[in-house]
Amino acid sequence: MLKRQMKGVPEAEQEKIFKMIEDNPDFFTKIAEETQEKIKGGMSQQDAMMAVMQKNQDQLKKILGK
Repeated sequence: MLKRQMKGVPEAEQEKIFKMIEDNPDFFTKIAEETQEKIKGGMSQQDAMMAVMQKNQDQLKKILGK
């Protein structure tokens, strides 16, 4: 499903993203769950994702900095 949504993203970038998810499944599961809660609460998908990412930005920076 994710691969379908990443249509147009270079293959090398897709592989980096998949590796991050595979290396940190609990974190990305938490992100998905928090985002879904906000969407159910009435936020748009984009606004919910932005809010959750901002809330977890420190941990996300650590993951991206590996």
